[in-house]
Amino acid sequence: MREAMYRAEVGDDVYRDDPTVNRLEEEAAQILGTEAALFVSSGTMGNQLGIMVYTHRGDEVIAGAESHIFTSEVGGAAVLSGANIRQMVYPNSIPVPALIEGAIRTDDIHDPPTSLICLENALANGRVVPLEVMEGVSRVAKAHKLPVHLDGARIFNAAVSLGCEAKDIMRYCDSVSCCLSKGLCAPVGCVFAASREKVERARKYRKMLGGGTRQAGILAAAARIAITEMPKRLWEDHENARHMAARLNELPGIEADMASVQVNIVFFRISRPRALLDAIPERMRELGVLVNPEENGMMRFVTHFGVTRADVDAAIDAFAKVIGK
Repeated sequence: MREAMYRAEVGDDVYRDDPTVNRLEEEAAQILGTEAALFVSSGTMGNQLGIMVYTHRGDEVIAGAESHIFTSEVGGAAVLSGANIRQMVYPNSIPVPALIEGAIRTDDIHDPPTSLICLENALANGRVVPLEVMEGVSRVAKAHKLPVHLDGARIFNAAVSLGCEAKDIMRYCDSVSCCLSKGLCAPVGCVFAASREKVERARKYRKMLGGGTRQAGILAAAARIAITEMPKRLWEDHENARHMAARLNELPGIEADMASVQVNIVFFRISRPRALLDAIPERMRELGVLVNPEENGMMRFVTHFGVTRADVDAAIDAFAKVIGK
């Protein structure tokens, strides 16, 4: 990727004459099965563009109560779109079409109009939404003439887990925000993909948000490798995650839910005194492993490119020392 960035042919993306960005957008649209795509700086920007192009001030968006759009985007829907988010509580965060249909607003004068349904796949909890569930939500959306936006930060991980292509998931969505960092390893970037008309509208909003860039081909060069080459090896991360979860379950007081390890994310519960929980990050750092603190007794480990099976074992060995067998 660094070599590609060094050699990138560049232009001015605001004028649409950066050839590397243009190639990335063409390739991304083809891979995702949409009419067009737009290179943006982050998954959050991609999601917010998805909300902006489908809503008006005062509209309501249906999204999971634990979705990234609701929990982790600084209230962007309210600030940028003036939209309300109707939070849906689903079992294990897997959408339930019937619940979504029941949440669609009526024409009652007191109700904000429902204008968009937002989904995630893969989910932030490590699970993958089955295609039949995606299809069920799509049927509800079409019956009510509503678009579906997908937070596809890990859409390629979901595709690997489901044994399909990313475009097979997109058959049930109208737009997607697809991260090229995370498991795909680009240093920066995301694509927003949708119909040509919605992408053109998103391009205007991207400029409004400060996302119009000049020689962006330097970044797009790495992003092209991310979207065309890196999905082929994601299965390794998934296998390493399952291995990690199995090893964690061998430690006393640790419980990793194997059923939820469907991509490269491992959540596990840890039962230890508060003093030890608070000390874990610093003690792990001393052993050469950086970790975030636990939250409410839960921790998360994520596997990715550059993390080998030996690295996983070394990290778990260090963790075992810190928490005490």
